[in-house]
Amino acid sequence: MGMESYQMETHPVCRKESVLQGTNYRITVLTPSLLRLEYSEDGIFEDRATQSVLNRDFPTPVFQVKDTQEELSVYTDALELHYNRKSFEPNGLSIRVKGGSAWEWSWNYGKSPRDLKGTARTLDEADGAIPLEHGLMSRDGYSLIDDSHSMALTEDGWVAPRRAGNMDLYFFGYGHRYLECLKDFYYLCGKTPLLPRYVFGNWWSRYHRYTEAEYKELIERFETEHVPFSVAVIDMDWHLVDDVDPEYGGGWTGYTWNRNFFPDPKAFMAWLHEHDMKVTLNVHPADGIRAFEEPYERVAKAMGMNPSEKLPVQFDASDPKFMEVYLKELHHPLEEDGVDFWWIDWQQGTVTKIPGLDPLWMLNHYHYLDSAWKGTRPLTFSRYAGVGSHRYPVGFSGDTVISWESLKFQPYFTSTASNVGYGWWSHDIGGHMQGVRDDELMARWTQLGVFSPINRLHSTDNPFNGKEPWKFDRITEHVMKEYLSLRHAMVPYLYTMNRRASRDGMPLVMPMYYLEPEQPETYEVKNEYYFGSELLVSPITDPQDQTARAGSVNTWLPEGLWADFFSGMVYRGGRMMELWRGVENIPVLMKAGAIIPLKDMTDFDNSTAVPAQMEVRIFPAACGSFTLWEDGGDTPVDADENWAWTEMTMNCGAAGDSSDVCVTAEAPSDENGTFFRISSACGNLAVLPGKRSWKLVFAGVSEAPVKVTADGRETKAHVSFCKKTASLVVQLPGTDITKEICVVFPEGLALSDGNRNERCYDLLEKAQMGYDAKLRIMKAIEKQGRDAVASLAAMHLNPAVFGELCEVLLA
Repeated sequence: MGMESYQMETHPVCRKESVLQGTNYRITVLTPSLLRLEYSEDGIFEDRATQSVLNRDFPTPVFQVKDTQEELSVYTDALELHYNRKSFEPNGLSIRVKGGSAWEWSWNYGKSPRDLKGTARTLDEADGAIPLEHGLMSRDGYSLIDDSHSMALTEDGWVAPRRAGNMDLYFFGYGHRYLECLKDFYYLCGKTPLLPRYVFGNWWSRYHRYTEAEYKELIERFETEHVPFSVAVIDMDWHLVDDVDPEYGGGWTGYTWNRNFFPDPKAFMAWLHEHDMKVTLNVHPADGIRAFEEPYERVAKAMGMNPSEKLPVQFDASDPKFMEVYLKELHHPLEEDGVDFWWIDWQQGTVTKIPGLDPLWMLNHYHYLDSAWKGTRPLTFSRYAGVGSHRYPVGFSGDTVISWESLKFQPYFTSTASNVGYGWWSHDIGGHMQGVRDDELMARWTQLGVFSPINRLHSTDNPFNGKEPWKFDRITEHVMKEYLSLRHAMVPYLYTMNRRASRDGMPLVMPMYYLEPEQPETYEVKNEYYFGSELLVSPITDPQDQTARAGSVNTWLPEGLWADFFSGMVYRGGRMMELWRGVENIPVLMKAGAIIPLKDMTDFDNSTAVPAQMEVRIFPAACGSFTLWEDGGDTPVDADENWAWTEMTMNCGAAGDSSDVCVTAEAPSDENGTFFRISSACGNLAVLPGKRSWKLVFAGVSEAPVKVTADGRETKAHVSFCKKTASLVVQLPGTDITKEICVVFPEGLALSDGNRNERCYDLLEKAQMGYDAKLRIMKAIEKQGRDAVASLAAMHLNPAVFGELCEVLLA
């Protein structure tokens, strides 16, 4: 069959109306803001897809051309180009992006863009920040992709070198229209694929010589302690390592199960599947296939070698025959036994027999495409290999040092990767190696992991370095368990964002400047990010103050009202704030009108499948809507007919003063009142349970009367109110998914007054400071309210304690 089955759908030929061509140059106007610039000494240009670029068939935009003897000029609504038709030189090729200053938003050939960076191949051995490659977004209004050196994709499913010396540049002149830039990039280079549903649960990974019995005991303890995991990441000791005869070299590469550890691998993986866990195995392919391996004979024969000679089958990513045998004879049999996807742990550089061909890219490309052969959704797990790597999720960021510096870099590293469309990084949560024991660090890293694209706990081969929650102090253990449970609860929300990322070109994690590019503060909060359409997250990445027993982070709050996901405290936006949290939580804020569908984890189970028990968090400070999207979770093709959807709407009716009240009107049938509605499910209902229970949590509000209907008829519901978290909770038993549920607030919903006194008391109670000072502070707050800030400043308090109190009083 060869490699023909590994072709991708591409549309590499642009529309002829978009092209301006001379003897040695070709300029393609792909969009008003996106130009392709080619120069060729022999006048031969590239029309094939490449490793980075798949589609050039954009509709021809409106543009004007001025062609004089001195130069060629091109004008679009977004930019203008001037070119002397000679070889590309700084004085002969320039582009100015409209909307910015003539100097900052102008580019001459050879000028390196001052962009907002992209991502990097790996964080291996990183202990803090590392240099990043270029990205698409720039405050200067433009960026570049140099595609001159990538391989071409051929019609037979393989790759081929391109003509040496040709220039092939893509100029992105989108100004500060970052989301538009990203969407056009996704069309040019291929969209982000839809991930399987199970990847959004927790992943358990540890470099450790597990036996089958030990691994099963671990999983059963996780279940007993209600710690959910959806993916079992089994590191390299699944295969023969120390048992390899020295004549064959080391055991870093291997394809033969260690039967001393795993007597029946197929049964073991079936057991994991029964416990709702998928399986990925680590593979380091660099040493090829040697004679001691179980599959050696069939691989050698398939390669035309004599197995009796016991010569190694060399790993050669530049050989299509080897790659076909490598996938089908080595990996398919293991997949038939139960391996769901592969962890490709390539660490041997970028060199192959074909100059410029990166073996990591070859592994990512062909493993990902090959993984669809079983009729499930393609998936691989590997390092980043350059522009276009977003097509091969999930990304493995490598082995980081355990330190606060490493933690502090990861939120920025993750969000900035969206600047090259790379939205599905998986980090070693908790750090991989070296470092020192620090329980607070582990708690903060787990919190970041849960609010990351993929949450994978990992550690190196050291008996003291496991990430099991019970290895840590009771506070950290509690935090880890709560957050790991929350991660599984968030799967309905995350999976909907997965669909949005694939279809709408909006990554789960986005830098704050994406939505407010003209707001200077959004560029300052490098570790703060949007987490889907409803949330923003501002992780705490520094040790806590020992007096206040809290850590802090500077956070930009966009205009509007925001509510803390955990405490329900309401904040006014349009300002920078220092937010403080004990080790129990980090700042996760819901926008006004947010609707966040979750799985109700009251009754524990390990499954990430479509749930029958639902919880929905709502911050009813504005009207809002959310469409929950669900399908089978692992279908090979993302087809429209696979999906079911459920519309949820928060209606605020005739709003009063938005600073202290959501709505005050009654909820009549004309829909001008105050209500939350769950519409009847639509689409492919076969993927949904017939009935669902609903736990609806209205956050940041005061207690209020409630009426609940199903298909217009009043129905029973349990209503409660938690003053501590300012949450009104409405619980409905199992209800047919085809019925419309409406929660009506006849007297409206007032926002919570903030419970300022109670919150300040709680902060002071845990503070490690004098009791008399606490009493004096509390009396000032009770008497003066918000005006107590001046009195507190005069007391010269510990800065952290003062900061915490100011946050509550001035929220």
